[in-house]
Amino acid sequence: MSHITLVRHGQANTGARDELSYDRLSPLGHQQAQWLGAHMRGSGNHHTRIYSGTLTRHIETAQGMGHDGDVIRDPRLNEMEYFTLAELVRDQHGHEIPTEREGFIEHLPMVFTAWQNGEIENPPETFAAFEQRVTEALHEIAAGDGPALVVTSGGLIAMSMRQFLNLEIAAFARVALAIMNTSVHRLFPIGDQLSPVLFNAVPHLESPDRHFAQTHL
Repeated sequence: MSHITLVRHGQANTGARDELSYDRLSPLGHQQAQWLGAHMRGSGNHHTRIYSGTLTRHIETAQGMGHDGDVIRDPRLNEMEYFTLAELVRDQHGHEIPTEREGFIEHLPMVFTAWQNGEIENPPETFAAFEQRVTEALHEIAAGDGPALVVTSGGLIAMSMRQFLNLEIAAFARVALAIMNTSVHRLFPIGDQLSPVLFNAVPHLESPDRHFAQTHL
């Protein structure tokens, strides 16, 4: 079993409130990806396998890090459709979508709970299906040879933490809210299980002149 390094994509279109509009990096997102790639090369990080989801923000982040033709793109590594879920909760249950980050502190666990409990009609995928595809993708990657790098989204990273730490929905939501753009996370095999040994690291953004680039949205 090999260890997996998970990377959240760079800052996307923060003004978007739908899936399509959100799915592209902002100028800062491109810069974050370039800084992370340079940091990994300078630190001697080597990954024998590179994966990403198929979303534009995943592909652009991997390219900014210096990976293009060597990337295996897997749709199972794509994000949940949170904006779509939020719109369904609004239309079906009357809960408005927040316009500020602080509003998502209560909104996120509410949407996740309704999703898990099957209280959202006609979701793009069920909570169980999302959980299953994350499990299958990460276990297949871990079974390969050599360390793997995975460029993906915050919701998928949070789901991996939920699975390996047995997190309840409230904790799952708090983890999802905490994950920064281009943050680095690591799953390491301990015994016959993967265990989180690194969470939300941004070494490429730690210098004082880059603190402004430590973004969540």
